[in-house]
Amino acid sequence: MTFIIREAIAADIPALAHLHVKTWNATYPDVQKKPTYEIRERQWREAFEGTDGSWFCFVVEGPNGELVGFAKGTPYEHLDLPGFAGELSKIYLLREYQRESLGRRVVCHVVRRFVSQGICSMVLFADPQNPSCRFYEALGAERLLDKAANFHGGYGWRDLRSLAAMCPTEWVSGCWILSGRCGMIARRPRRDVGCGILQTSADP
Repeated sequence: MTFIIREAIAADIPALAHLHVKTWNATYPDVQKKPTYEIRERQWREAFEGTDGSWFCFVVEGPNGELVGFAKGTPYEHLDLPGFAGELSKIYLLREYQRESLGRRVVCHVVRRFVSQGICSMVLFADPQNPSCRFYEALGAERLLDKAANFHGGYGWRDLRSLAAMCPTEWVSGCWILSGRCGMIARRPRRDVGCGILQTSADP
């Protein structure tokens, strides 16, 4: 299967809204009052109407061109955590596409974008009971504790350059195709800089 990671555009708003609703509901099944498509569509439309460049979003396209995941980055300017300058404010991936390395790769896109903007630290806030917390810790995230040493789901990376160095090298310059079939890795550069193409052999 082939997946494309690229920057979101305004034409993605309807698909992003549907994906946001589906993935959020799957992540928080016990929440009674869930955001509707109309709410998510309005939120994304308002975000795209902004022209200050204060946020960015990468989407993951599935084999048939459908969106299966996304990650959004924003500056972090709150005084409660002065040691962090960027925030991974959203990251969602359809459950059936998890454990395909897609989450790690889209995080790498966010990290590289932050570093290119001169932002070298990042924070995110998750549900501390969410199994995804293990994913963040595997990427080297530090648990952020309150003054009483309690953990409430906050994670931070104090040096994104170190995390960027751990990211797959096929994303370093422009676009690459990664073919992992039979354990063979073949890379070749592409001209469509700004996206990443991942080819896997997960299908039988």
